[in-house]
Amino acid sequence: MKRKPLPKSRPHKATKAVPRKKSPQAPPAAFPIVGIGASAGGLDALEQFLGHVPAGSGLAYVIIQHMDPTHKGILPELLQRATAMKVVQVRDRTRVRPDCVYVIPPNKDLSVLHGVLHLFEPAAARGLRLPIDFFFRSLAQDRHEQSIGVILSGMGSDGRLGLRAIKERAGTVLVQEPATAKFDSMPRSAIETGLADIVAPAAELPGRLLAHLQLTPLLPQPELVLTDGMQSALGKAIVLLRSHTGHDFSLYKRNTLYRRIERRMSIHQIDTMATYVRYLQENPQELDLLFKELLIGVTNFFRDGDVWDQLREQVIPALVGKRAADRTLRAWVPGCSTGEEAYSLAILLKEAIDDLSPKGEFTIQIFATDLDQDAVDKARQGVFPSTIAANVSDERLRRFFTKEERRYRVRKEIREMVVFAQQNLIMDPPFTRLDILSCRNLLIYLTQEVQRRLIPIFHYSLNPGGVLLLGSAETVGHCTDLFSPLGAKSRLFQRLETGPQLEPVLFPASFHANTSPRPEARATPAPPSSLQSLADQLVLQRCARPTVFTNDKGDICYVSGRTGAYLEPAAGKADWNIFVMAREGLRYELAGAFQEALRRKQGVTLHGLTVASNGVEQGVDVTIQRLDEPGPLQGLVIIVFTDVPTPPPPKPLDAPPRRSPGAARG
Repeated sequence: MKRKPLPKSRPHKATKAVPRKKSPQAPPAAFPIVGIGASAGGLDALEQFLGHVPAGSGLAYVIIQHMDPTHKGILPELLQRATAMKVVQVRDRTRVRPDCVYVIPPNKDLSVLHGVLHLFEPAAARGLRLPIDFFFRSLAQDRHEQSIGVILSGMGSDGRLGLRAIKERAGTVLVQEPATAKFDSMPRSAIETGLADIVAPAAELPGRLLAHLQLTPLLPQPELVLTDGMQSALGKAIVLLRSHTGHDFSLYKRNTLYRRIERRMSIHQIDTMATYVRYLQENPQELDLLFKELLIGVTNFFRDGDVWDQLREQVIPALVGKRAADRTLRAWVPGCSTGEEAYSLAILLKEAIDDLSPKGEFTIQIFATDLDQDAVDKARQGVFPSTIAANVSDERLRRFFTKEERRYRVRKEIREMVVFAQQNLIMDPPFTRLDILSCRNLLIYLTQEVQRRLIPIFHYSLNPGGVLLLGSAETVGHCTDLFSPLGAKSRLFQRLETGPQLEPVLFPASFHANTSPRPEARATPAPPSSLQSLADQLVLQRCARPTVFTNDKGDICYVSGRTGAYLEPAAGKADWNIFVMAREGLRYELAGAFQEALRRKQGVTLHGLTVASNGVEQGVDVTIQRLDEPGPLQGLVIIVFTDVPTPPPPKPLDAPPRRSPGAARG
């Protein structure tokens, strides 16, 4: 049989032939899917949006609109007038095709799996449903980088949490300019998340989106190989960021940094890294926007429910038993973003302790830190949109939150358990004497070298038997001698007791000791003696007791041993100065002795001080000495804490004899 020649439109023919060669379960060739959320006043915005989508865009459009569940859906007929693309109402198991528009039917929830749309009966009561969030989340899981979320006119805040899921998977977020929307609640709520890539009138969004996608890879990319020119330009961008914000991103994964910068480049239609560097130099406000892009915090309450269930049922009861003596549980949440993770942990600890009813009152202390000061300030307020109801049960909402119009505020008893502060995890000293350390989905952005240094620090920070929480894509790597997993698939790891470590723990103060000040320069081998190793040797030689090294201003450079009984971070912005961190009973005496030690060549010792920690008083001697011997430690101040018996309380003085009213006054 003679074979017919292929038609001229060869790519089209090849594309149609591909599905017949795949198994029925295999997903079709991937293409971007645009999820469009709208509510009140959304019809006009939808018509403007679809009316400006050019023919052959290659994208599929799925519209999720809040509709009266009792009315017949006529939206497809109305929208068909605005576009030449085919507009259909979704039926169960509808396969998505490019250059088509799909509309959710009334009184249904919609999800997507391998490019196939699935309809669900609404699980929530009318008035509590969040169909836009529901679809956006499934879209993010199904399309990853090719997921696109659009928020148009509407009331409420539906879509806010779904946009976070899209952003987490490196998708794209567009929002209608609130001033052009008939109802601006949904657009404003979306913009408040800080996740919007493009904000524009509905009619301009399609053109802006397609221009953005032309410069953004549509398919998941392999590991990027940075050329010398790209490395140099990236290094310059890091230098500009450091000069403008004071934060150094040179220890973050270069590929991650470049991908995030690519997003900013595509928004500005800049095609080379060198051009973008010039743009950064000429537009300082872009440095602020890039800084926010690099710090995108994607989180929500009780994320990954199985982890919280395991914490509640297995981990916390064991920790409460171990801490029955001092009745205190301490936790640290680095990379806390806007606070959902920290508050979730506080709620869980409160619930578990109330259920266990241990003897005596337990104190819960949670330190939550993040590099983004704006996120920390927002977390401290404890105010969240009504959409958190999708992740927080009704019982928890009633017990731990106060309803304020269309938002929830965390109750005071939970807010007081958490201290929020700005902190750079890879540069600032860690918290110590912890029972739980939750660092989720932060390590994946850091280089392997930094990850290898942080895991031993986490081990050092935890009490014996303490628990480390990591993200779903994170592990303890080669540090299996430091942590043991608490389940085959769990991301909970328990601290193991180890003998003397062959390699010293490198604390954040030493992370940059061996880093070139020019990020674009090649890495050089570390010198044999670091600040940490030299300090540890000195401590072992002199005292082997809790010790702190500071500069002549009292700023802490290095901590050896467990100093939490004597030092505690102050509330508010993190300040790693020993005079700020000193507990009650040490602060004023320490300040005077510190200045005296700077003037003298010999050490100064304060005897018999009393420090209060968690309601327990402890006697302590404090020795302060400036190190004047030539060497890397010269000029530092060493402060050693030695526990001593608590002095007995003073006996009450006998009351002086009362004078008669007429007695003479001396």
